[in-house]
Amino acid sequence: MKIIGKKVNEEIERGYLGPNLECDYHPSHFTGQDCTFCYCPFYPCGDGDLGWELDGKRGRKVWNCSDCLFIHRPEVASHIMSEIKRMGITDYSDVRLRGVFEETKKNYWHMGKALMVVGATSDAGKSITVAALCRVLHRKGYLVAPFKSQNMSLNSKVTRGGAEIAMIQTLQAQAAGLTNPDAHMNPILLKPKGDDISQVIVCGKPFADYRVKEYYSEFVPGPGIEIVREHVDFMRKRYDFVIMEGAGSPAEINIYDKDIANMKAAEIADASVILVVNVEWGGAYAYALGTVELIPEKDRKRIKGIILNNVRGDPEKMRSGADKLSEMVGIPVIGIIPHVDVALPSEDSEALRGAKGKGEGKIRVGVVKFPRIANFTDIDPLVLDGIQVVYVESPKDLDGVSAVILPGTKNTVMDYRWMREKGIAGRLAELRGKLPILGICGGYQMMGAILDDSMGIEGGKKEVIDGLGFFGNRTVFAEYKKTVANRDAALLKGDGGNLTGYELHMGQTEVSEEPLFRIDSMFAPSWNEGSVREDEKLFGTYLHGCFDAQPFRRYFLSFLGDAAADMPMKSYGESLEESLDALADAFESSLDMGKLMEILEGKA
Repeated sequence: MKIIGKKVNEEIERGYLGPNLECDYHPSHFTGQDCTFCYCPFYPCGDGDLGWELDGKRGRKVWNCSDCLFIHRPEVASHIMSEIKRMGITDYSDVRLRGVFEETKKNYWHMGKALMVVGATSDAGKSITVAALCRVLHRKGYLVAPFKSQNMSLNSKVTRGGAEIAMIQTLQAQAAGLTNPDAHMNPILLKPKGDDISQVIVCGKPFADYRVKEYYSEFVPGPGIEIVREHVDFMRKRYDFVIMEGAGSPAEINIYDKDIANMKAAEIADASVILVVNVEWGGAYAYALGTVELIPEKDRKRIKGIILNNVRGDPEKMRSGADKLSEMVGIPVIGIIPHVDVALPSEDSEALRGAKGKGEGKIRVGVVKFPRIANFTDIDPLVLDGIQVVYVESPKDLDGVSAVILPGTKNTVMDYRWMREKGIAGRLAELRGKLPILGICGGYQMMGAILDDSMGIEGGKKEVIDGLGFFGNRTVFAEYKKTVANRDAALLKGDGGNLTGYELHMGQTEVSEEPLFRIDSMFAPSWNEGSVREDEKLFGTYLHGCFDAQPFRRYFLSFLGDAAADMPMKSYGESLEESLDALADAFESSLDMGKLMEILEGKA
């Protein structure tokens, strides 16, 4: 407390500061935050709307307000400092600060409003709609955040706090100007492990494995509903607007009373709802009408607007149909959104259904399309560089490729069996040394000599099997323990360079190869990571996101020959920002913004 008091006194003496873009800790909150009070003059406020008590290391209760954004709102910080100056307060111990806090909270704090975006079908455009609305509202100066109560996705990322959440929520958080997404934005994440079983991750940590029947009969009515309630309330206490994303269709009548991802979540959050329809699929009006009609009346009244999304051609040609739809369902069509070509990652493997590849470059890179493929967005920066990605589902798909990538998977052993049965493993053995082969995460494990699943954790059988043998490594699945961590790494090969990635995997690998990276940590000595045999063009790493950084892309592409030497090497981060802005521009210019704001503010 002495340290806090000293810092607050320094802040009071300094006076109003506003945003401080030069501060190393600035990204810990949100773009445009007010940095006047880095150390809160009210700590510990004890207010349950802004923080909570936790058990400290010495057995004493500690006030945790790490997620509080209230003191960093510009209007709040400015008012507090002006009151401190007006009252002549010069010291942190002044009892009048309590009165300043109570008066400020009364006048400036409020529960945020929630808006839910649901889709008439899967892949209706819910995710990009949420991202677009987050960026639109952020540019208008609101503090806004995404929220998805339950997401089923094998594309996930690691937060700064070491929690695992769906990748799409981190992208939506970026759209909202938040550089520190957290597990509250996606409290329940389902990661399919087999045909009928999923790992359930709660607030970023593994909770349990559930079969579908038990998930709906035990988890949802038990902890599920309360988890949604707790976290959506948490978000509404900290943001002006919480833009919620539904899952699948909100009108699945066979599980409607057990669905906590759509209208039930909207009810818990007291959210208005917008229905999004993907026009490109055809039958848009029927999808919209059928969805609304299938939703019970008590929930149907929450639907305040319809968006016709992804229109190729002239959107105005749909205007008469939109007006007729509005008349039939009694809900206004608030936007007809044109198709926008943007380079944004896909949410889950639904985007791969029926797809044979991605990109149109002259250089072709084969990516093995495992049945349980995970974090396949690792390859997106290559497409940005002008490379054509070919999805490999049979040996013949490897014909004519310049390199091969074995991506991540939710189940290394089962997907390795699949790769052997398909004959892909045999074909890769033939290509060894002839072209670059990179394994990421589960793909890296497969490249080793041994996959030790003698505990039966991965494949359902207690067995030890031979891997591809490209490296002498041995991966052991010894316990139900998951590595979930962000990593700062230095490339040890080529021209070197730094990058940030993340690990997200079961199993531990005993490495007997030359390392590819060095991992740096503030809390432990540096250590080596990955494997490389440059003479055989073999590379492996646990680091997801390794291609996001230009140094590793440049190094890997250098093995593809002269054609890759002149690649533009665009910044992936800058490309995402450009795409988010383009998406927001399209939505803002095509939406009835007045009607949208009425819906957001609960006035519609």
